[in-house]
Amino acid sequence: MACSKALQRSTTLLRNPPVAFEPYIGQRSCSWWGAVQMGPPDVILGVTEAYKRDTNPKKINLGVGAYRDDNGKPFVLPSVLKAEKRLAEKLMDKEYSPISGTAEFCKNSILLALGEDSQHVSNGQNATVQSISGTGALRIGGAFLAAFFPGPKDIYLPTPSWGNHGPIFRHSGLNVKSYRYYDASTCGFDFKGALDDLSKIPERSAVLLHACAHNPTGVDPRPEQWAEISALFKKRKLFPFFDMAYQGFASGDVAKDALAVRAFLKDGHQIALAQSYAKNMGLYGERAGAFSLICSDADEAARTMSQIKILIRPMYSNPPIHGARLVTEILSDTSLRKEWLGDVKLMADRIISVRSKLQDNLKKLGSSRNWQHITDQIGMFCFTGMDQQQCEKLTKDFSVYLTKDGRISMAGVTTKNVNYLAEAIHAVTK
Repeated sequence: MACSKALQRSTTLLRNPPVAFEPYIGQRSCSWWGAVQMGPPDVILGVTEAYKRDTNPKKINLGVGAYRDDNGKPFVLPSVLKAEKRLAEKLMDKEYSPISGTAEFCKNSILLALGEDSQHVSNGQNATVQSISGTGALRIGGAFLAAFFPGPKDIYLPTPSWGNHGPIFRHSGLNVKSYRYYDASTCGFDFKGALDDLSKIPERSAVLLHACAHNPTGVDPRPEQWAEISALFKKRKLFPFFDMAYQGFASGDVAKDALAVRAFLKDGHQIALAQSYAKNMGLYGERAGAFSLICSDADEAARTMSQIKILIRPMYSNPPIHGARLVTEILSDTSLRKEWLGDVKLMADRIISVRSKLQDNLKKLGSSRNWQHITDQIGMFCFTGMDQQQCEKLTKDFSVYLTKDGRISMAGVTTKNVNYLAEAIHAVTK
């Protein structure tokens, strides 16, 4: 209707043009996209933008989701720089990768997750493909579940979970549901609540598990709790879908961080697994990751692999090559792999160290709160237990930027600002 009226008015003006003729074009009303509404801003990006505008020299950005060194600067791992140099010297081509990525990358990735002595890999039970980082791995997995999962087309996420998990799985065609995970009263794991909810989930349902360094809470089950969860999954015939975005980055030990994944396999589960090299190799912009299904035998793995590749083909055809080459160069060379393990431990140890410093400083300031959860939690993020009003006051009065749910990125904490941060947190929580 609006476009029709605009056209009539334009026709009238053409027949009887004014002295200074300016043709009327109803651009907005005639646009194909005139009805599109402005979407809400990204919460994390909004924190960063507000931080950039702040002129306070003491300002701190605790919303960033990427590792920073003790000077608050992006960190390129020395092992990655060496791998870059080696690749440059090899003068490699820029041809398309196979749909599933290179076989060498896929094998190195699954062995990193399951261990060099994995019988599942030696028996050919894994269907592993390169993905566009962990996000892409989750999206491939979601598409596969939507197409082939024999149970309900539902996936159960912990509450809370990474903010992108829900949108990814909904976009894949799955119904997203939840189970209890975080206990706000203790800033810890709600083990009883999780077991209670998981025991009521319909049999043969898919459940997402964070393998380590739960995002956003930093709260992980203990080994004995993982054992009980695995037993419950077996009893209820639940399908475990692991998201392992922080292997090595959580504790500094790649085997320790893969404990849950390996324990579930040892207990006889078949699993889906999403891996990312963003955090543990600092390859944020290279978008290197992997998706795997661990199947009952090699024949099943081959059949599922064929269908995964069919799903990938219309999504993005094939994955990018440079990040995968860096990963392969590092993991396939003994000396470079050893150096990388040192690099990732260096990053993990820095995060663990500033957790301790923040907790100690709050105690020294005389805080009456129990801040034990700061060091009990692990990985990049910490759920502080602060409420929205306290978070807003922290930003307004002290230029400390964080999300309103009290989550902080420990990567933004350094030896230079940890004292100021502790004073600010104490001021708004005492």
